[in-house]
Amino acid sequence: MIPALARRPWSAFRAAAVLGVSISLGLAGCAADDPLAQQAAAGDNKNYIAGDGSVTEYAASDRGKPVNLSGTLFDGTQVASSDWAGKVTVLNFWYAACAPCRKEAPDLVALSDEFGPQGAQFYGVNIRDERATAEAFERNFEIPYPSFNDKDGGVLLAMTSYVPPQAVPTTLVLDKEGRVSARILGLAEKSTLKALVRDALGE
Repeated sequence: MIPALARRPWSAFRAAAVLGVSISLGLAGCAADDPLAQQAAAGDNKNYIAGDGSVTEYAASDRGKPVNLSGTLFDGTQVASSDWAGKVTVLNFWYAACAPCRKEAPDLVALSDEFGPQGAQFYGVNIRDERATAEAFERNFEIPYPSFNDKDGGVLLAMTSYVPPQAVPTTLVLDKEGRVSARILGLAEKSTLKALVRDALGE
């Protein structure tokens, strides 16, 4: 007996093949329009999806316009990036159950303490937690700076050109004009972030 599959008309196989090619081309077209998707599909360790500490620095001439974001801190305070002129700002995207976030927390505390008097300010951007969970994390690590309650994704959306949704933690350094001067995807190594903040302060 001829298997059922073998009895299917050639036209059916041809149609399936054409459909498969069409789908592949459609997906390729989507990827071509999305650099983050390209990197994820390439699998070439450029860390757009699951960062491992890769660092990107942006020359002053390449930084474009200041970032434009606003949000609410866990204590209810409204904060807008338009208020940051003249200060170097560090934004750390995190959530409590993120293991690298927990590992880097003491270093962020130390750098905030060191550079705060020099004119750098630090903000966390919590993308997932309820207030009680976030505040427990902050108490545990004695974090001195506030965090945005960004469970609705407003700040993350405003920074989507720099922060892939799955690459948490991500840390951004903004220059005194509010432009992104550097980015760390994944765990922020203390000496690296220290150098980036120091450079931004020295500009």
